Amino acid sequence: MKKKILIFIGARGGSKGVKGKNIRPLCGRPLIVYTIKQALQWRKADRVIVSTDSPKIARIAKRAGAQVPFLRPAPLASDTAPKGLAIHHALVECERIFNEQYDIVVNLDATAPVRTTKDLDNCLKIFLRDRPKTLFSVVLPSRNPYFNMVEKKGKGKVVICKTLKNTINRRQDAPAVYAMNASIYFYHRDYILRSPKAHPISDDTRIYVMDDFAGIDIDREFDFQFIEFLLKKGLVKL
Repeated sequence: MKKKILIFIGARGGSKGVKGKNIRPLCGRPLIVYTIKQALQWRKADRVIVSTDSPKIARIAKRAGAQVPFLRPAPLASDTAPKGLAIHHALVECERIFNEQYDIVVNLDATAPVRTTKDLDNCLKIFLRDRPKTLFSVVLPSRNPYFNMVEKKGKGKVVICKTLKNTINRRQDAPAVYAMNASIYFYHRDYILRSPKAHPISDDTRIYVMDDFAGIDIDREFDFQFIEFLLKKGLVKL
């Protein structure tokens, strides 16, 4: 039986790192539009919705082909509000408004747009095969907490973040670790409804490893300029 899929794209109006980044032009197109177009081109979702508190973002999202069935309540659009609450709100509201039930909620972050429909296909394949509560995308990090990441332990003392019985002398010998790249998240409907904050790390989670460029999450002006450079050079395609 085909699973009903709801794609959630969150886009608050406020942004401290890069002002107005969700709709700031990236190579002539509002940033959020790249993610909306990817979601629509995937053709596996029953609905692609944008959750925003901003009427301006809502207008741009609708023009790009997404649905905006509601404006996100202010308490769910603050700097401190967990994203999981917004996802829970969107699921409940969409099931009420459209009078249909979804099996899977896919969260695509507009600020981490380096992904392909093939990535989405691969995530869905893992999710349907293993039936976890959550799945999210990751990349291989440039630093490893077993080898070259340190933390302070009191005045003047610095130690490796994670240690093993035997000292790791080569990065290649360290256990594999992964960095969450804030691009793709899959959630089982029941998990969201039972856990309103819907943290992506549950007691039954899978990961999907993406390439290095997919680790770009636009949180600073440098990130925005860097991804625009990569696009202009043809090193990434969105």
